[in-house]
Amino acid sequence: MNIKIRLTLMSFLQFFVWGAWLITVGNYWFGTKQWSGAEFGAIFSTLGLSSIIMPALTGIIADRWVNAERLYGVLHILGGLAIAYLPQVEDPTTFYWVIFAAMMCYMPTISLSNSVAYTILKNEKFDVVKVFPPIRVWGTVGFIVAMWITNLTGNKASVNMFYISAFAAFVLGIYSFTLPKCPPQKLISEEASFAKKLGLDAFKLFGTYKMALFFIFSMFLGGALQLTNMYGDTYLSEFEKIPQYADSFVVKYSTIIMSISQISETLFILAIPFFLKRFGIKQVMLISMLAWVLRFGLFAYGDPEGGLWMIILSCIVYGMAFDFFNISGSLFVETTTDSKIRSSAQGLFMMMSNGFGAFFGGIISGYLIDKYFTIDGQRDWHNIWLAFAGYALVIAVAFAVLFKHKHNPKDVESVSH
Repeated sequence: MNIKIRLTLMSFLQFFVWGAWLITVGNYWFGTKQWSGAEFGAIFSTLGLSSIIMPALTGIIADRWVNAERLYGVLHILGGLAIAYLPQVEDPTTFYWVIFAAMMCYMPTISLSNSVAYTILKNEKFDVVKVFPPIRVWGTVGFIVAMWITNLTGNKASVNMFYISAFAAFVLGIYSFTLPKCPPQKLISEEASFAKKLGLDAFKLFGTYKMALFFIFSMFLGGALQLTNMYGDTYLSEFEKIPQYADSFVVKYSTIIMSISQISETLFILAIPFFLKRFGIKQVMLISMLAWVLRFGLFAYGDPEGGLWMIILSCIVYGMAFDFFNISGSLFVETTTDSKIRSSAQGLFMMMSNGFGAFFGGIISGYLIDKYFTIDGQRDWHNIWLAFAGYALVIAVAFAVLFKHKHNPKDVESVSH
C-alpha cells in the first residue's frame, strides 16, 4: 500500500480513538451517571497532567531504546485496555484513575504519531512540509467521523462510546507494528543532564520578561481550550429539559452540531498564512483570544430555535479560536528562540497551554460550575458561558496591553498552506 495512504490511515485512527468519547463523555457523566461537576472537571485535568508528564518521557524512550512505531503501538493497546474497562466503573474516583491511565498512554501518542510520520516520510525522501499537512488533516476527519458514529448510533450517553474508542485503539495498535521501522535516533547525548533530556533546559526562557509573559498567557488561555469540549455537548443535550426544545434537532444531534467546530478547525488552518502575513503574530494571537470571547458569548445566548444561528456561529468561530492560538504561538516560539533549545521551547509551549492550562482549567471550571452555577442539580448554562466569556475577555485585554511584539514580515515568510 502507498506509504502516504498508510500514514493517512494512522492519522485518521489516532484521532478517531479520541473523538469517540472526548466530546460526549460529559453526557455519560452528567446524564447517565448523575455524577458531580467538580469531579468531572478532574477528568479533563488528566489530559493536562498527562501532557506535562508523558511526551518528554516517551520521547526519551523512543530516542534511546525502542522503535517509535512499536512504542506507539504498545501505548495504544494499553490505552485501549483502560478505555475498554471504563464501562465496568461504578464510582467517579475509580473512573478518574482509569481515565488518567488511559490518558497517560494516549497523550504521548499525539507527538509520537508526528515523529513516526516525519521519520517515515524523510526515509522515503518526501518533502515533509508539503506532504505532512494533508495527512494530518485526516486526523481531524477521524475525530469528526467518530463523533458522528457515536451520535448516530445513539451512544452519546452510553458505555458503547468507550467500546468504539477501545476497538479503534486496538486496531491502530496492531496496525502500527506493520509500519516501516523507526529505530531510535540517539539524538540526545549520553552525557546530557537529566533536565536537558526532559527538555527542561527551555525553562530558562522564563528569565526573559517577554518569553515569561508569553508562556503565562499561554497557560491562562490554555485553561479555556478544552472548556467547550468538556461541556458543549452536555449543554446542548440539556435543552431537552425545556419542553419546547425537548424534540429539537439540536438535542437529538448535539454531537453532530459540536462537530462543526472540528470542521471549522480544518478550514481555518488554510486561512492562517493570510492572517499572519497581514496582521503579524501578536495580532493573530489577539484575534484568537477575542474569538474565544465570541465562542463562549454566542453559546450563552443561543438556543435550539431562534438562537440556533448563534450556536452554529459559535462552532464556526471555534476553528479560529483554537487554530490561531496554537499555530501563531508555536510560530512565535520558532522565531524568537535559539535553535539549540527550539524543540524544548515548543515542548514548553505545549506544556504550558495543553498541560498546566488544561489541568487548571479542568479542575477550576468543574469546581466553579458546581459551587456557583448549579442549583438543585440544574446547571445555569447562560451564566456559565458568560463567566467563561468574561475570563477570555480579561485575558485578551491584558495581552493587548502587556505583551509587546513588533510584526516582522520575515518571521512569517516560511508559513505556507
